[in-house]
Amino acid sequence: MSPLLDLDEPRLVNETGLSARIAQIIEPTVRGLGYRLVRAKVSGLNGCTLQIMAERADGEFSIDDCETLSRAVSPVLDVEDPINRAYNLEVSSPGIDRPLVRRSDFERWLSQDTKIELSESVDGRKRLRGHPQRIEGDELIVVLDGVSAETPPFRVPLSRIGDARLVLTDALIAEARRRTTATAGVVDGADISSDAADGIEIRPLKADKPAPRRQK
Repeated sequence: MSPLLDLDEPRLVNETGLSARIAQIIEPTVRGLGYRLVRAKVSGLNGCTLQIMAERADGEFSIDDCETLSRAVSPVLDVEDPINRAYNLEVSSPGIDRPLVRRSDFERWLSQDTKIELSESVDGRKRLRGHPQRIEGDELIVVLDGVSAETPPFRVPLSRIGDARLVLTDALIAEARRRTTATAGVVDGADISSDAADGIEIRPLKADKPAPRRQK
């Protein structure tokens, strides 16, 4: 069984602007319920959508968890009223091709294909794709894709990671399957369906029909 995640571990990758304000508003509620906030993101999807990603200390997040968290944060958002227009609230698991936002996320998914965007360029790069190998001090050591075997690994300061996400590959799916929990049909917080064109569909679990919220 995988070790439990530290609910108090700070995130390396944080939101900006309105999304940052919302994350600050809801994080105490998320943590109080025994979850870790992965991301809060406001987008123009379906007019306006607030997406909240979270996970339990065991790394999973079920439909029941989605609904529990949705019910808990809705009144908090109604009181604080950070969004000045109607919006849809979507609470979901991180999914398999998840964002990596904490040091432990990178440690947990070492060697998996990862896309990284930097807040400040390093050696002339702001975007990179490769396979993180280890963390040395405050640097992530990444073997970049598309470079020769003689090229030294790229050293990414953790403080400069602006966004990072796993890339959905056969290797990632295989590793996620290996970590399959006892819950049928759930792999590390993602729903697996056999009716997709390629025989498998993987998507974040989320509460059905999120209720639209509106500023009072």
